[in-house]
Amino acid sequence: MRYNQIPNSLFIKNRKRFISKMKHNTIAILTSNDVKHNNADDVMGFTQNNDLFYLSGIDQEESILVLYPDAIKEEHRAILFVKETNEHIKIWDGEKLTKAQATEVSGIERVEWVNDFETYLQYMAFEADGFYLGHNEHIKRVTRDQETRQDRMIAWCKQKYPLHEYYRAAKITRDLRQIKSEEEIALIQKAADISVAGFKRVLEACKPHIYEYELEAELTYNLVKSGATRHAFKPIVASGANACALHYNTNDDVCKDGDMILLDFGVCYANYNSDTTRCIPVSGRFSDRQKQVYTSVLHCLKEGSQLLKPGMVHADYEKNMAVLIEAELIKLGLLDARDVARQDPKQPLYKKYFMHGTAHHIGLDVHDVGPYRTIEPGMIFTCEPGIYIMEEGIGCRLENDYLITEEGNINLTQDMPIEIEDIEALMNN
Repeated sequence: MRYNQIPNSLFIKNRKRFISKMKHNTIAILTSNDVKHNNADDVMGFTQNNDLFYLSGIDQEESILVLYPDAIKEEHRAILFVKETNEHIKIWDGEKLTKAQATEVSGIERVEWVNDFETYLQYMAFEADGFYLGHNEHIKRVTRDQETRQDRMIAWCKQKYPLHEYYRAAKITRDLRQIKSEEEIALIQKAADISVAGFKRVLEACKPHIYEYELEAELTYNLVKSGATRHAFKPIVASGANACALHYNTNDDVCKDGDMILLDFGVCYANYNSDTTRCIPVSGRFSDRQKQVYTSVLHCLKEGSQLLKPGMVHADYEKNMAVLIEAELIKLGLLDARDVARQDPKQPLYKKYFMHGTAHHIGLDVHDVGPYRTIEPGMIFTCEPGIYIMEEGIGCRLENDYLITEEGNINLTQDMPIEIEDIEALMNN
C-alpha cells in the first residue's frame, strides 16, 4: 500500500462500536468488493468495500470479516479471512497479506484463508439466531443493475441458512461512519493537504491555450507523488461554458484567454477523501464580470459555512444557503426582486442558476454515508455554493471541507488559496 499503515487501534475501536449495536447472538459478515475487469486480461483497479475497511483496515480483494461477539468459543468471536497466496500469484501479481500481516493491520488475532470460510462458518452458524450482512445502501449507489460480491453473499447465506433472521450491517455503519475519529480526521486532513499542493501546481501551470487535461495532469502527478491512492473522483477541469455542466469531466477542451476555469477535484488517501472546488482565470486576471460572480459565490461560502455547526438541521441549512444565493443573484442582475417576491415557492427562480445542494458528508466515500439530519460534532461536511450563467459562459463554484466541532467548525482546506487577490498574485508571480 502507498499510504503509511494506519494504527490498528482505529479498527479495533470501530469493531467495538459496531458490535455494541448488534442484536444478541448474531453473526456479522462483511465482504470485500470485486476486482472489476475491462477488456481482455486487464482490470480497472481495486477499490475496497468501505464498510469492510472501516471494520478491519484490510485493503485487499477476496477478504471476509466475520464477527460473532456472543460465540461460546472465544476463537469464533472475530475471524478475518484473506486470500492465500501461491507461487503463481507471487510471480504474476506479487505478494498478498500473510496471516501475521493481516493481524498486524486489523488487530484481529484469528486469520484464516478465504477458501475455508464456508467450513468455519458452518461451525458457528447454527449456534446463532441471525446474520448481519453488508449491502450497498447509499442513496446514489450505481450497483443497482450489477451483481456484487455482497449480493452473492446474501443469496448464498439465505439459501444455506434460510431459517435465520437477517439484518442490515449498513444500517449500523451508516450511523457510525458519520462521526469521525481523530485518526480519520488526520487522514482526511492529509488528503486535503495533498489537494492544496495540487491546486498550487495548477496555478503555476495555467496559461492561455493549455488543454484542460494538462491541468488535470498536474493534479494527477501531485497526488501520485504524494502517496495518495487515487483521485477521489474523476477531476472536473471545466473552462468557460463547460463549467455550467455540473459533472463535466471529459477535460478535453482548450482553455481560452479570457475564460474562467472551474476545478472540482479531490484526493483519496488511505481510502479517505477530500473534495474541493476552485475557480481561476485562464489569463491570470479575472474580468470584472467574473469578479462579480466569484465574489458573490465566495460571500455565500463564507456566510453559509458558518451555519455548519452543531444543532443545525441539514434541511434548514440548505434552505438558508438558497436564500443567500438568491440574494446574490438579484445583486448580479440575474433575478428581479419583484419577480422573486411573487414566485411559486415550489419552483423558485434561483434554480435556473443554482441547481444543487451544498453540504454532504465526506469520509470513506466522497459523498459519505450518514443520514442528513441534525449536524453533530465529529462530522465532516463540504460547503459548495455555486452560480452558473450559461448565457454568459460563466460557471463558478467554491468548495471547502469542514470539521464540525463543539464551537463551530474548522476548515480543513483553509490553506488552499481562495481570495481573488491571492489567486491572481500566485498566477502572476
